[in-house]
Amino acid sequence: MDLEPITPEEAVESYLEQRETEVAKATLDSHRSRLNYFTQWCNQEGIENLNELTGRLLHEYRLWRRNDGNLSKVSEKTQLVTLSVFIQWAESIEAVEQDLHIKVQTPSLAYGEDVRDDILETDQAEHILDYLSKFEYATRRHVVFKLLWHTMCRRGSIRTLDLNDYNPSNQYLEINHRPETGTPIKNQVRGERYIALSDDMCTLLDDWVETNRPDVTDNNGRSPLVATEQGRIHNTTIQQYAYCLTRPCILDTECPHGREIDECEAATWKRPFACPSSVSPHAIRRGSITHALNTGTPQEAVSDRANVTRDVLDKHYDARSKREKMEARRQFAEEL
Repeated sequence: MDLEPITPEEAVESYLEQRETEVAKATLDSHRSRLNYFTQWCNQEGIENLNELTGRLLHEYRLWRRNDGNLSKVSEKTQLVTLSVFIQWAESIEAVEQDLHIKVQTPSLAYGEDVRDDILETDQAEHILDYLSKFEYATRRHVVFKLLWHTMCRRGSIRTLDLNDYNPSNQYLEINHRPETGTPIKNQVRGERYIALSDDMCTLLDDWVETNRPDVTDNNGRSPLVATEQGRIHNTTIQQYAYCLTRPCILDTECPHGREIDECEAATWKRPFACPSSVSPHAIRRGSITHALNTGTPQEAVSDRANVTRDVLDKHYDARSKREKMEARRQFAEEL
């Protein structure tokens, strides 16, 4: 087979352009970030034509990426799986030899090794919600955090909400996939759903809309539910709120890590993620899911509400111990 010459940069851009209509924006951004390391390595090694790639060169890239990035096995596997998908695409356009993607070796992971263990515990979430209710009631941070905990939504789903997606009379939110106007969701149309809300959640949203929500539209003329003065809230802002509010120094006067709060970089707005105790929106979602399961909510209901399959729920989100799972099943023992 005659290969068609193409630079690594051109190939990556062409690959991303094709995937743009196939995956969510967050997934596309992740692929772009991972493949940027590959093009950087190609430039460093003087590889100007993707046709030159061999199994040995791919092995050298794997070692370079592992050592240069100080990657964990999980991160290394993620990086290389994306590379393998890209190489397989390159085969389809005759940019590399056929079946080259098979030579992208990825590390083997033991059972459970790819499961994240960051989680926001229920007592801490309730502590944060009490603080927000008392000192920041119906602010944007209060609304975002309570939505994350109460709905089990991903941050992208919260960002996509418009004012008319909230139905206060029937107490629900409607999650929609709207990529054409800038708000895709992770599972696209399969992620569209209705989410029932509690009285407390609706009261908070009503007060937010009535008193504090900026009366703005986004660049597409839509009215976001979680708005800022500039328009629709960004995913990075939601993440920043999560890191900020889960720092212990927000709630307590002493740092559990022995740091001087006045001198700690993590106590600033710019670097809250530097706190060893702060967690991301994903950890809040995981904590909320685990809390629901612990309090007896059926797995099917949690799966539908959180928009996650039962298998993924069991593997990545259910942080209960074996004993806790047994206790949750106890109520059904009488019926057996």
